[in-house]
Parts: sequence; structure tokens; C-alpha cells
Amino acid sequence: MPDGEVVKIAIIGGSGLGDALGGEIGDTKTFETPFGAPSSPVVLAKWHDIEIALLQRHGTGHIYNPSNIPYRANIHALKQLGITHIIASGATGSLRENISPGDLVIVDQVIDKTSKRANTFYEDAAVHVELAEPFCPVMRKWLLQAVEQSRDHLGNITVHDGGTYVCMEGPGFSTKAESQMHRQWGGDLIGMTCMPEAKLAREAEIAYALLALPTDYDCWKPHPGGIKAPDLLAEILGNLRQASSNGIELIKAALTNLSTLYAEPSPAHNALSMAIWSDKSEIDPAEIQRLNVLWGRHFSD
Repeated sequence: MPDGEVVKIAIIGGSGLGDALGGEIGDTKTFETPFGAPSSPVVLAKWHDIEIALLQRHGTGHIYNPSNIPYRANIHALKQLGITHIIASGATGSLRENISPGDLVIVDQVIDKTSKRANTFYEDAAVHVELAEPFCPVMRKWLLQAVEQSRDHLGNITVHDGGTYVCMEGPGFSTKAESQMHRQWGGDLIGMTCMPEAKLAREAEIAYALLALPTDYDCWKPHPGGIKAPDLLAEILGNLRQASSNGIELIKAALTNLSTLYAEPSPAHNALSMAIWSDKSEIDPAEIQRLNVLWGRHFSD
């Protein structure tokens, strides 16, 4: 983020948190991008006098399944707004006994199993962003500081520092064998939405952090005997509401102090500085202009 630029935060809400964010009061802004329209209008609101942008990943009424979410349009729209930092949320299954439904996980790693989704903005150039640390370490630090500084307010909310998110294609859930395999791989959470979202944010030079909302233990762990399907669904939805409420409390606590985000530059803000491998003089000028919002500053010399 260039010196003097204002921190501008967007929140991408997934299942549960998206519904809650949709109820926030604020101006609504619609966008068109080179990749179509985003999932939902962007709501411009204020929390703790901090201006934020709210976007519902699955659209108003949860109409997009994970494979069909317009990820590129979503990130491009936020870049048009001048967003510098994204807090994303998403419901997940837990792959670990110690990560209980209703907890929060500030994710630090991802295994991408998706295969059907457009996963880059730069289809007509060779652009290779660094993704060893897929979630912004500065934002992770900021969120963890908020946990410590607001512990009295957050009460007994359990927040896990780090976890590996396995992103599957969906929309069907895992088989039991797959769930066990994901555990053997080192996965801590299973979900369907964090990729290519995190990678596209990096390609757009936006810092990105993911707050995972575990709702159940996935199918590796047997459910208690005799529980009926409607009761199980009600339990999962209840866990989702609890995790979403916890997530909102943590985000609001973090927004009370942005000093870390101002003091420490995110590596994401210069992600393209060494990532454009194509000879810039050979890239079609029309393509440079089409994606100007994303990479234009790297063609100004």
C-alpha cells in the first residue's frame, strides 16, 4: 500500500455472516466489471466510525453455489472501490477434535482442491504471484491482537491461531474416506469458498485474511447414535449462528484499532512487482487497459 494511502476494509460474508452483514444499514453500490457483475451489491457502512464495504459472497438469498460464485467480479469490484484489506468469512467443517463448532479460526494455510473455477485475472499474460503465505500475516496479527485486547468483551469465544483450510470443489460434501484423507494431509478445516478468492485478492494486490466459522465435525467423526436428520441440521444451523455472531464480535473489536494495518505494510500490496513475467511491451495494450484497475500502476513507467 503506497505511503499516505488510507486503509479501506471490505468484509466478504459467507454462509451465516453474509446474512447478518446484509442487514447492515448503508448506501448500496452496484458494479460492472470485465468479469460481469459481483455476487451482490456492495453495502457501504460504518462500524465504530470506520467505513467498510460489505459483500455477500453467495449473493442476496444465497443463490450462488460455491463453484458458480463470480469470484473475479467480486474482487475486481472491491478493487474499483479502492479496498486495501479484505476480511473474509466462511462456514467450514472441522477436521480436528479441538476445533469445536462455534469456535473461530484465523486461517494461515490452504490446500486447493478446486478444479472448475477461473482462478486468475491474467489469462493473456504470464503472471505468477507468490502464494506461500496465502493469508496476509499483518492482518492475521491484527486480528489476534484484537482477541487479546478485547478478551473481556469477547467473553469465552475460542479463537484458534492458524489452521489449514482444505478447499474442495463441492457442492456435495466429502465422503468419509475423503474426510479421513483430508485429516491425513494435515487439514484442520474443510470448506468450499476460500479459493480462488484468496489467490485473486493477491493478484489484485489486496491484503486478505480468512476467519473460518466451524459448524460441525464433517463426516470423519460419527454423529451421536439416534439423532434425527432434522435435529442434526438444526444443530448445525445453530452452530453457524453462534460462529457468525462470534465472528462479527471479533471483527468489530478489530475495527476499533487499525494502527497495526497502518504501521506494517502488507506483502500483498506489492504482489505484482515481480510477478509479471511477460515482456510488458508484448502484452496487448487493450488487455492492459481492460485490467487497468488491477495492474495499471505497473505499466506506468
